Amino acid sequence: MDAGEIQMVINTPLGKLSHYDEAAIRAAALRLNIPCLTTLSAAAAAVEAIHALQERATEVAALQEFHGA
Repeated sequence: MDAGEIQMVINTPLGKLSHYDEAAIRAAALRLNIPCLTTLSAAAAAVEAIHALQERATEVAALQEFHGA
């Protein structure tokens, strides 16, 4: 991570022994401003969002447009 080659961390710890590694990974990601996801559902949502951004242009809209206010 320190070399700047990591853009996102998906860390799904399992068991008590992984607690120390998990804490170190999360701290390094936070220090380097790298997104750190800790569940597979969050990782899946991130993959979907990244794919959607690559497939279409983003648009800006006011919240009132979605809620009819």
